Amino acid sequence: MDFSGKRALVTGAAGGIGSAIARLLRSSGAIVAVADRDVTGVEADAHLPGDLTNTEYSCGLPLAARDALDGLDVVVNNAGVMQESKIEDISLEDWHRTLMINLTAPFLIIKAAMSHLRKTGGRIVNVGSIEGLGSNSAHAAYCASKAGLHGLTRAVAVDHGTEGVRCNAVAPGWIDTNLNEGFIGSMEYPASFRTKIGRIHPVGRSGDPSEVAALVAFLAAAESGFVTGQIYAIDGGRMSQLSLP
Repeated sequence: MDFSGKRALVTGAAGGIGSAIARLLRSSGAIVAVADRDVTGVEADAHLPGDLTNTEYSCGLPLAARDALDGLDVVVNNAGVMQESKIEDISLEDWHRTLMINLTAPFLIIKAAMSHLRKTGGRIVNVGSIEGLGSNSAHAAYCASKAGLHGLTRAVAVDHGTEGVRCNAVAPGWIDTNLNEGFIGSMEYPASFRTKIGRIHPVGRSGDPSEVAALVAFLAAAESGFVTGQIYAIDGGRMSQLSLP
């Protein structure tokens, strides 16, 4: 996939998946702007640090990226947060924060980016989750936000396809990010827990951020020109595997 001359904005770029996406796009020829609370050390052509709970920052991000890159062709909404809480335990503040970062910020960014993407035949890739399709325990706000992001993806694809703008989403399962590695390390028996994680996947292992990045890059590339409005699970077959009776 050749991204030569393409300009891309990647949010949540300080994390494992976000940095892998930015790195792959750049190595494929793209000029990349990265956004996160702290993008120090992230390899990119433009650094746009900020907090996605700030609506003014989210609304201004596409314009800032366009100005920094002299145009905008690709938007990757990757930033996200997750809180371990059942619905009775979630404060309204935490509920709003989760939806703000996972759903409202992508909405604001897409809304502000659309006038630029129309001009370039732009591509939007949202990073959802298999928890927008199913649910783990105590993830009420996270599941709601990711299901909403999947719905937003389809709506944008339907409304703007005739304008040359495509919008798709990836739905990762268990990916070996620093966050998940820390969670495994917190277990009493990390090695045993890691084995259990592998068993819930038909491929026998969890995923790597580079594998998510590869799917994102495909959906942002010219090669996927007839693909829009789709949610691609990338979960090692986890959602297809029934539990034992």
